[in-house]
Amino acid sequence: MKKIVFTGGGSAGHVTPNLAIIAKLKLQGWDIQYIGSQQGIEREIIGQEGIPFHPIASGKLRRYFDFKNMKDPFNVIRGVGQAYRLLRKLKPDVVFSKGGFVSVPVILASKLNRIPIIIHESDMTPGLANKISLPFADQVCVTFPESLKHIKGNKAICTGLPIREHILLGNAMKGLQLCDFHQQKPILLVMGGSLGAQRINSVVRAALDVLLQSYQIVHLCGKGHVDEAFQGRRGYRQFEYLNEDLPDVLAMTNLVVSRAGATSIFEFLALEKPMLLIPLTKQASRGDQILNAGSFQSMGYGEILFEEQLTADTLIQSIELLHLNQEKYVEKAKEAKHINGTDAIIKLIKKAAHAAD
Repeated sequence: MKKIVFTGGGSAGHVTPNLAIIAKLKLQGWDIQYIGSQQGIEREIIGQEGIPFHPIASGKLRRYFDFKNMKDPFNVIRGVGQAYRLLRKLKPDVVFSKGGFVSVPVILASKLNRIPIIIHESDMTPGLANKISLPFADQVCVTFPESLKHIKGNKAICTGLPIREHILLGNAMKGLQLCDFHQQKPILLVMGGSLGAQRINSVVRAALDVLLQSYQIVHLCGKGHVDEAFQGRRGYRQFEYLNEDLPDVLAMTNLVVSRAGATSIFEFLALEKPMLLIPLTKQASRGDQILNAGSFQSMGYGEILFEEQLTADTLIQSIELLHLNQEKYVEKAKEAKHINGTDAIIKLIKKAAHAAD
């Protein structure tokens, strides 16, 4: 039986793509283990899948000044030691990393144990953790073709993003029943990411009276951000987030307004959903969502509305334009390549595991 260790964490985007690969490897009889951080979101997500989870210490790898930065190098060193001992015990044939700060100690420990390493980068340019890990990787999988030029050493391959299969199997009628919607008006899905987006939430609600004249709206507004003042509005449903019901809601959706995290937008692309992308600003991120959104706009999959220009009026105008050109975006999505990278990545994992024999 082949054995693999997964790592990655810090946000849902560093964990959920792993689930697509894990699901298929499970069916093929692989022994699967996961190394993550003690407090990270990965522990909860992986725990729900019944995968053995091993927590280790890790640093935050902040890009800004914080007194915690002084002790984080020691946490990384401690994490390397913990991961090294774990890997000696688990003896995996290959390690697969989705990035995030917890992955760095695991990658370093894997190299010390001479275990083959495969990394996946979702965004167009590598995040800080993956930048540190790249020299130690045997293979680097990327999501955007433009990313290939950022990876040195002829070790990068454009696979696309691992997409969870159940996301593609939603039932539109179940989604309509969940939201108490009908099919006479188009349905708009608003998503702000796993933690929500307060600016998007407030602008959507400011534009609600106008938008509800033309659309039904399902709004995933993030934990703690459901506004009771809008409960019961016909054609408007709020949820903090959706898990099991998300595929059904996506199946019934005609248009999407969203942040531009790679995991979400590639799932929308696979489902051929026209997108209005509102990327995080450079003040709130390293700018990766701006690059992601720019790539999707240039390929004709959707449009961008920068947060600096986001108002109720510009949101309404942008959604109207998206709806007007809906068929054009769907046709472009049908032509897209390298969307779902699950099978391509599994082939690389198997190749690396057999090479280690």
